[in-house]
Parts: sequence; C-alpha cells; structure tokens
Amino acid sequence: MSTTLQFLPSLSANLGILQLNNPASLNALTLEMIRSMTPILKQWQKTGVRATLMVGAPYEKKGKIKPAFCAGGDVKKVYLAGIGKEDKSLTADFFREEYQLNHMIATQAPHLPQVSIWDGVVMGGGVGLSVHGKYRVATERTMFAMPETKIGLFPDVGGSWWIPRLKLYSQWKSGLVGGVGNYLALTGNRLAAEDLIYAGIATHYVKSEKLDDLKSALAESTTSTSDDPNGDCIAGVLMSFHDHNVDTQSSFLSQNRADIDYAFDGKDTMEEIIDALESMGEDSQFGRSTLKTLKQMSPTSLKVTLEGLKRGAKLSSVGEALQMEYRMSQAFMREGSDFYEGIRATLVDKDGKPKWSPSSLEEVTDDIVQSYFEPLGDDELDVNAIGSAKL
Repeated sequence: MSTTLQFLPSLSANLGILQLNNPASLNALTLEMIRSMTPILKQWQKTGVRATLMVGAPYEKKGKIKPAFCAGGDVKKVYLAGIGKEDKSLTADFFREEYQLNHMIATQAPHLPQVSIWDGVVMGGGVGLSVHGKYRVATERTMFAMPETKIGLFPDVGGSWWIPRLKLYSQWKSGLVGGVGNYLALTGNRLAAEDLIYAGIATHYVKSEKLDDLKSALAESTTSTSDDPNGDCIAGVLMSFHDHNVDTQSSFLSQNRADIDYAFDGKDTMEEIIDALESMGEDSQFGRSTLKTLKQMSPTSLKVTLEGLKRGAKLSSVGEALQMEYRMSQAFMREGSDFYEGIRATLVDKDGKPKWSPSSLEEVTDDIVQSYFEPLGDDELDVNAIGSAKL
C-alpha cells in the first residue's frame, strides 16, 4: 500500500474520514494521494464503515487560516512529465488511476454514502473526488469551477457524465437540462454556494461556523443501532444542518438563466454558440463578457469539450464516460497539444498569453476533434482494474 502525508485517513466511530492534506497547493491532487486513497477506500467499502467524509486541510495566507477543499489535479507535474522533466509514464498513469478512483466513488453502495464538504476552493480533480458521491455540502466560502478549457484540457473526471445531466428546466424546449451545463464546461465560470444549490451540483448548504458540529453529528450517526444497518444513516443529519434560507434566486445562474439557455442550450457547434452570443448585441453584459471569456480559451479544447458533452449525454454509465475521457486525456497529452501551452501560460511562465494551435475555432476541423476520441487499443481504460498499477 502506498502512503503519503498528503492524504490522512482516519476513523471516527464508523465514519471513514478522507482528508486531503496538501495545503501548500490548496490540496491539489497528486498521484501519490490517489494511490494512498484508493486502497483505503476499497478496504472501507468492505468493512463496517457506514459513511465516508471527504474534507480538505486548511492553509495559511498572510497569517490567516483559510479553507480549501481541492484546487484540482497536479497538472503542472503532468506537464513536466510531458515535456520530459518528469517520468513520462505520469501522463498516462495519473489520468488512469484518477479515473479509476472516480469510478470507485461513483459506484459506492448507496448504504455507504460519501459526504464531501466543499469549504473553500473546489476545482477540477477535486470535483471528480466529490461530485460523484451522494452528498456535497457547500458553504458561504465555496468557490467551484471546472476551468480546464483555459489550460488546453477539458472538464474531465466524469464531467462528460454529470454535466449533461444537470436537472434544470429549459425554457426553450419542453424538457430538462438547458444551457447551464454547456455554459459551465466551456467558460469555466466560478460558482458560489447559491449557484451550486440552484443547479443541484451541491446537495446541502451549511454555514462554515457549523461545520465542526456537523462533522461530530455525522460521526455520531454512524453508531446508531436503531436504523437499518444497510440504510443511509446520515441523510437526516445533513438535512437538520441544511440552511433552507440560501437564496438561489439571487445566484448568478438564476439571474442570467434566460441568456445562458438562449446561447448554450441545444447548440451543436461552438460557432452556433458564438453566433448566439453575438446576436445579443453590445447592450448585453452577459453576451459581451461571455464572448471575451471564450476567446481566451483553447479553440481545440472548446470544440472537443462540446463534442464530449454531446457524446457523454448518450452514454449509459459513468464508467463508459470515464473510458471516453481517458481517450481524450491521452490525446491531450500528445506533443504539441494545447495542454502544454495552457499550463505554461497559466502555471509556469504565468504570462497569461497562451499561443493556441490552431488559433481559431474555424481552424479546428471535425477530423481534429474526432482524433481526440480514437480508441487506444491495449491501452484502453479499465475502470475496474483498481490496484493493478505498481505502487
């Protein structure tokens, strides 16, 4: 079993606590953390643990303690591997083992629910560790985003599964979904707790001052003998702490919902989305700001992301979605991919001026997009092959 101080598992009564402990990087997820967490979670799923709780370690900034859940995967190290400054195998191993862990969490038995406390930043790989669990608790300090198109990647870790399935009514057609999912995936817009409750991404809202009491109550609930041992012992506790006064109607998503649906709902191409935004005119603050945001993103990432969401909506399981995403991830690891330029501009040189190639949506052909979904032969992802990697 691989161990690292960046991940601290513990038990409180029959509650398995999964603490991400990489505060210097806002608990960014490393391969070492994945390899330490996977066997622990697998063991707990087979023993008397009745629920799991995932939390992030706080960090210090200017003498003040601040919260963080997880700022995403350690993509900088993957970048270094891709350019030959770290073990090249990391470009495959990281995504493969991360997605296998995502699948383990997504398929965890209903009577062994996972609760994730989204206090502070929640991004990328941190979303993958938590959004597939049964419960996600937001606070007034939550900042959630899937910003991958800005770094030349795509919203992965199962994003192609859950994003198209956001249960939001569309005013433009008789049905669910609407444009919110496409909007979030393509723009990487940051969401507050009100947005997350509005969209159904978070299941509960609890003020940060009550989190310690919530954790204690969750642990206590796992000792109860009066409930069905195969039942969900924490649902009532979470609802008792949920703040029903959270104002979802004042959220950004609610306030801009008509514009979001108009521009992003039911659009088959990025060009259609751009046309819709431009048609809003100069008087539309939403249209102007969203166009500005999209023009900063990798054109390849935008088109591949939209195609992945369309394909993901038709898949029958999260496992199939993760298998598709693994193909996509390995295509983004190819030499010359926008991923390397995006990480360089954002996390290495930090000049904020990526030189995307191709540089425009028009240059990203259907053949280029299709190349990101090609089968990998013997290297295809087996979502159930947990523990097969050399630790």
